[in-house]
Amino acid sequence: MRQRITYLQEPQDSVDPKALKVTENSISTPKLKAAREERITFAFDELPQELYSVLKTCRELHIRWISQNHYGSVAPLVSTLTPGLHVFYTPHLNKPDSNLLCPMLKKVFGAVDCLSPVESFTSLPSNKSSPSAATQYYQALDTLHDFIEYGKHKICAGSEKECLDRISNILLASSVDIDFDTTSLALTMTAFWPLHTQDINLKKTASSGRLEVGVLSIEPSKQPEELSLGGFLTVVGEDTKPSPTLFSFPSRHHPSKSTFSASFLSPSGLHPTLELKISSNKPPTEDRSCSLYCHFTLPRAVFADRYQFLDSLFLASKNLSTLHYITTPVDLEAPVYTVSLWGTSVLLELAPPLGAEQSWTAQIPLHLRYLLPTANTSGQSPLAVPYPVVLWACDAHEEINFSINPFDRVNLGYDGLLGSKTIFYHLSPEGNRLTNVISVPVLDLDKSKYVELSTAGVVLLAFSWVMWCLWCVLRRNGYGSGNYRIKEGKKKQ
Repeated sequence: MRQRITYLQEPQDSVDPKALKVTENSISTPKLKAAREERITFAFDELPQELYSVLKTCRELHIRWISQNHYGSVAPLVSTLTPGLHVFYTPHLNKPDSNLLCPMLKKVFGAVDCLSPVESFTSLPSNKSSPSAATQYYQALDTLHDFIEYGKHKICAGSEKECLDRISNILLASSVDIDFDTTSLALTMTAFWPLHTQDINLKKTASSGRLEVGVLSIEPSKQPEELSLGGFLTVVGEDTKPSPTLFSFPSRHHPSKSTFSASFLSPSGLHPTLELKISSNKPPTEDRSCSLYCHFTLPRAVFADRYQFLDSLFLASKNLSTLHYITTPVDLEAPVYTVSLWGTSVLLELAPPLGAEQSWTAQIPLHLRYLLPTANTSGQSPLAVPYPVVLWACDAHEEINFSINPFDRVNLGYDGLLGSKTIFYHLSPEGNRLTNVISVPVLDLDKSKYVELSTAGVVLLAFSWVMWCLWCVLRRNGYGSGNYRIKEGKKKQ
């Protein structure tokens, strides 16, 4: 097992190396203001047998969890996703269908509504210029309580206090990544905590493996696509003092100075419109081609109609440009309780207004499926719709190599759709919660009996009226028509 813990500071908060206390098996310092990234790499033989059995059926597996609470990002850790649980999966060539993956997801993360990769996952497009996983799954997930309990029982050998404390601390993390592929034959878990003041007291135990600790801050860089970090690195148990370091690397993810907010126009009904308010229409750089994109990950109760985005006049009226990708197929009529797929993914290019720098809005039409009837709802049921990801995608130089970035993050869904030679500038969302809650009309089972009785009464009344009319005609004219009776009379004469 290898561990890498990195504390990322703002330049004005840079640590004094004299404040870092290094012993033969620990490193500590008080009141360090920094964001934290912790990465642990497990070899195959260090994993629980049940995890090993699942990974044997995977060519690659990437799991991303993002908190619903808004958190401040710090370069180079600025990439983000829609809040919730994302799974990007490619089956092994010799084992195309794994029946073990969904049960394991349920065991590790709790209430995951996944049947199997064939029934619940959706396919992603194949892109040779930007290799990515073959299938995708998403579900809203508020907390990692079940994941933490699983880690305590399966990862922490002998219930070591140091391990248990660090596993428990994941509950406060803003994002967690789990990555596996057949090339590395190792499982990597990465967690991120936003900027805050904290006391550092890290100890190397007998089972903790190699422990590397870095305290770094952003330094000025000569190239716009590069980031430079300077600070101190320490290998606990090997170094007697922190070692100064300064290094640069190209980064595919950068922060943008612009911000955005997302909210539904009122009233929403069954065809809500999401309005994006964006603080600026100016691209992050003028020396290369850039486009502004919005990437949605919509749960199965919400979907976008691809046919609405074929009308150029309609798109222009909403400050939209082009629909680049949408999950297929999408059943436009099915209620939510008959759909087994997790939902839909949408990549939409926006059309910022031209001219001087200004704030502006874009409107995206969405649709709701009929929800399962419930009791005690008063005809309304709340539905949480996660924020989209809004970013500028700019062309990068062909010779650039992002893989040397020690903090590189790929398999995010949208990066595979836009190509590997793309630099992303992420707009920061506004608000404390990265979800919108809307009220959806549903059938209230407590009141539906009155509808059923009324319907039965109306049908019975209509049937009675029809029968009464037929009886009246029969009594007045007898059986058969009047013409028929006249003809019969003439025949007798």
